[in-house]
Amino acid sequence: MHVLGIETSCDETGVAIYHPEQGIVADLLYSQVKMHSEYGGVVPELASRDHIRFLVPLIQQCLLKANLTAQEINGIAYTAGPGLMGALLVGATTARSLAWTWKVPAIAVHHMEGHLLAPMLEPNAPKYPFVALLVSGGHTLLVQVQNIGDYKILGESLDDAAGEAFDKVAKMLDLGYPGGPKVSALAEQGQARFKFPRPMTNRPGLDFSFSGLKTFTMNTLNKTSKTAQDKADIAYAFQTAVAETISIKCRRALQQTGLNRLVIAGGVSANKQIRAALQKMVTQEQAQLYFPKLEYCTDNGAMIAYAGCQRLLAGQQENLEIYAKPRWAINSLLTFSTI
Repeated sequence: MHVLGIETSCDETGVAIYHPEQGIVADLLYSQVKMHSEYGGVVPELASRDHIRFLVPLIQQCLLKANLTAQEINGIAYTAGPGLMGALLVGATTARSLAWTWKVPAIAVHHMEGHLLAPMLEPNAPKYPFVALLVSGGHTLLVQVQNIGDYKILGESLDDAAGEAFDKVAKMLDLGYPGGPKVSALAEQGQARFKFPRPMTNRPGLDFSFSGLKTFTMNTLNKTSKTAQDKADIAYAFQTAVAETISIKCRRALQQTGLNRLVIAGGVSANKQIRAALQKMVTQEQAQLYFPKLEYCTDNGAMIAYAGCQRLLAGQQENLEIYAKPRWAINSLLTFSTI
């Protein structure tokens, strides 16, 4: 069974083909980062237009790379949400149209479920159940995962997501877009000069809040001469605060659920300091940490192809309605027991 996966939720056009036994047989990605960097962030209209330009050629290239014909595709998975409405509609209309033409089923995939299941593409994939930390530009979620679709939200960000906070701090430091990698690179040149708060760790619960940390960063910056070393030290302090905050919350989640497996996924999961903090924590807790390879941390078609394949194999069917859900709660998905 070959499943074509299409990802167009934001500023990256991802296409991949997955086979249950062979794994990922082809995977292509076109990033719009260079275009959006001129504007300091994602411009939704431009993102949609680029998806229209590149999606079909990428699908054609993916088939060639996999040495497959359209007749050998058995299903199409596409990101239906959450994300930018225009961008999502490009993927949805293309996927549904091809499914109708090729006479194969199409399945709408939740973007964050794709990220959550990305570690399943690795040789040492985690077993269910586990705790998942989904951390990206738009989401920061702690989820208890019993099986595919069986998700219980343990905690989430009450304001800015972690990735969003990285982007805003990058603007403060005049680093440009995308902010996460640039803040991380600058932090490597910093020293432990400032002590930033660890938001919401002095109270019970598993929710996150990074808005206050962002304000604290700005206030600290304004008290300095804004030299290159000042900015590096602030980047270091900010990133350390985020990493330790996430680590504290994840430790609580493992202790609260009694589970000993932690999955981290999403764009921010590529951050080296966050990974190091979590690895140190799970070692202390005698738990295990799982994460996808770096190319599967950011948005990609491979995770969508995998997630869609699992649901198609489980028997999930959908009509030919074309729809997108820019807002879509992950705990509202069908579980395998209800498919």
